[in-house]
Formats: sequence, C-alpha cells, structure tokens
Amino acid sequence: MTSKVIYTGNLRTESEHLKSGAKIITDAPVDNHGKGEAFSPTDSVATALASCMLTVMGIKAEAIDVDLNGTTAEVTKTMAADPRRISKVEIVINFPESYSEKICKILENTAKTCPVLQSLHPEMEKLISFKYS
Repeated sequence: MTSKVIYTGNLRTESEHLKSGAKIITDAPVDNHGKGEAFSPTDSVATALASCMLTVMGIKAEAIDVDLNGTTAEVTKTMAADPRRISKVEIVINFPESYSEKICKILENTAKTCPVLQSLHPEMEKLISFKYS
C-alpha cells in the first residue's frame, strides 16, 4: 500500500504517505462547495505534473552534471463541466540560467516523458513551456 486517505469532514481529506509519514491535506474548492483552504484534489493532479517534470529533469540533470537548483514551475489548472474534470493544465518551467541548445533539448524531452504526463487523459489540454534566464 502506498498511502492511506481519511475523510475528516467538511469536504476535507488527509492523506498519509505510509513509507515516510508525510501528510497532504486537500479541501474542496470554493467553486465546488468547499472552503478552498488547501489544495483541491484536482489542484494536486496539476501540481503533481509539474513536480514530476522537475523530478525527472533533476534525475537527468544529475546524470549530465547540470545544476537545476532554483528551477521553478508555475501551474495553472482549468476546469470544465459536464462532466466536471480538468480540461487544461498550463505549466511554465523557469530555469535560473541559460543552457546550451543541446542541454535545453535534453531537459525538455525528459520533462515530456514524465510518468504523470504519460498517465493523464489524452483529451486534457497540456500546454508546457520552458523559459531560460
């Protein structure tokens, strides 16, 4: 088992990663009867995509001796109705420095192979951009 999720009431859950004990709280968003006091489950999905991209790029960067410390990702999630779902995720990855064209291509290709991206529904629009300082 990977995690355990408990419904704590008031449209809130608490998830515990069993190996580490780390916890994540989710809250229903304001536009869906919630208080919006924490990440919603769909916020978590969109954010997981950015985290996954940064993680796999970090693995590749270590292998090719490139420092990615300070790289950030800005995430924008758009919802659709009928059925309620994530219709679009926009991610802007901001690198703190410039790299050679070859390194940029390696990093961008690596990001686009992350497991979360490969797991999302093909009809979900995914706009990924990369900005270098």
